Amino acid sequence: MDEKKKILVIDDEDSIHLLYKEELEEEGYQVVSAMTGEEGLKIFQEDQPDLVILDINMPGMDGIEVLRQMKQLKPDVPVILSSAYPEYKQDLASWASDDYIVKSFNLDELKNSVKRHLEKR
Repeated sequence: MDEKKKILVIDDEDSIHLLYKEELEEEGYQVVSAMTGEEGLKIFQEDQPDLVILDINMPGMDGIEVLRQMKQLKPDVPVILSSAYPEYKQDLASWASDDYIVKSFNLDELKNSVKRHLEKR
């Protein structure tokens, strides 16, 4: 049997962690999470996730800075930016991400993006 693909979720909202973990584990993925950008970068380096779902608006280090550092460390790991704010999609800094999803309780778009990026790996 294939080893489960590991997804790192970095978001400062507990409800997002619970929702994403439940939904993505149902799809057969292993999910690890971090509440801050700093914690997320540490896990990113130690746990070697196959894909990252990253919030933009977080206290401390924001998602754009985390994205920049991740892409310097491991440019081949797909990073999906997930934000409640669609206007960030126009920000040039967000273009370094592999995908941009506006948060919603319907996770079809997110799941499709995760599947699409993991199939390429």
